[in-house]
Amino acid sequence: MERKDGRACDMPRAHKITTDFVSTAAGSCLIETGGTRVICTASVEEGVPPFLRGKNCGWLTAEYAMLPASTGRRKQRDGLKKDGRGVEISRLIGRALRQAVDRERLGERTITVDCDVLEADGGTRTAAITGGFVAVVCAIDKLIKEGKLKESPVMHQIAAISAGVVEGEPCLDLCYIEDSSADTDMNFVMNEQGEFIELQGTGEGAAFSREKLNRLIDLGENGCRQLMEAQREVLGERAKWICQKQKLVLASNNAHKIEELRAMLNEKYDVISMREAGFTAEIAEDGETFEDNARIKAETVMQATGYLTLADDSGLSVDALGGAPGVHSARYAGDQHSDLENNQLLIKNMENVPEEQRTACFVSCIAIASPFKPTQIVRGECPGKITFAPRGEDGFGYDPYFEYENGLTFAQMAGKEKNRVSHRARAMEKAMKLL
Repeated sequence: MERKDGRACDMPRAHKITTDFVSTAAGSCLIETGGTRVICTASVEEGVPPFLRGKNCGWLTAEYAMLPASTGRRKQRDGLKKDGRGVEISRLIGRALRQAVDRERLGERTITVDCDVLEADGGTRTAAITGGFVAVVCAIDKLIKEGKLKESPVMHQIAAISAGVVEGEPCLDLCYIEDSSADTDMNFVMNEQGEFIELQGTGEGAAFSREKLNRLIDLGENGCRQLMEAQREVLGERAKWICQKQKLVLASNNAHKIEELRAMLNEKYDVISMREAGFTAEIAEDGETFEDNARIKAETVMQATGYLTLADDSGLSVDALGGAPGVHSARYAGDQHSDLENNQLLIKNMENVPEEQRTACFVSCIAIASPFKPTQIVRGECPGKITFAPRGEDGFGYDPYFEYENGLTFAQMAGKEKNRVSHRARAMEKAMKLL
């Protein structure tokens, strides 16, 4: 089949994106796809709509309109009654671009993307989505440069393109003439992982087969990938804000803990120590509970660095001692302590406690402090009992005296076996669901 403009069936129209097209907008571009031209602007306002107030997240919405002279015949401007087609496309653009942004990390602010069609030659809605994404990234860049955001909330790259069946042949990126006579018309909105955000399709002229659907999907995916390359190219240095890993500060400088957490999160976050985040001050852990101390550490580091922070506080709680040593586990025998001195004091205080009353548990509380929402705290406990004499050569702290339900002390268990059942592992399992 020979197309009206001479393109191959799998070839998109020539496209061009010009960033910063509107100097007064937080972010903007002009996107040209064949004869279609759309101005996309992103405006940022502090605050969110009433239905989101107090929910610690932002909002992204969109408005789409065709200028009166965008088609060969003058289009009436919207009055009190909105154009139904324009409303439907506005909602599509908003739905699509909300998938690009982590609204919690955006904070309580609203981004409005306005898409105004200068000239319409088919594919205006898909061009608006593709250009709208570029405008959003430009707006995020401005927020970061102004110090209003520490990191980019753009978690996905979004692009959109059309395809259809023309004269029995699946074709990519239909112009108006092809679109108006197509048997099948489809729109594809996708992210950088090749996942569908929206797939719209209808057999207006004739029903279509699974074979043709599969071919249209292949065309749409390839077209979206080409547009994503164009988006990154025109964004230049600003493209670094796309899919930027969020930093997660561990309120510790323990390299082993950092590597362990990084492995658990499967590289989802950029995990760094508090020293790497620029925090070197001492933290006064003067809370009365494990939860208090975990919160103090997490919030202190988060407020100083501006990054998502994870902190844990852990220790041994013995029932016969009223929960002691508790939050004082590390300094049970005094500030100038040693593991040996802590254990000696523990056993001395337990010398008259019979075996059936020597129950205890290791406790770990993990706090996750975010710049955008209230701190969340989880607790993990590992039950056991205190032995009369030490057993085992491994572990540290109270491990030689803490017998797990399998009959072995923590000092007798292999590291991997202990880490599977430990108080910290149980707390981390809960924390992972929050992350």
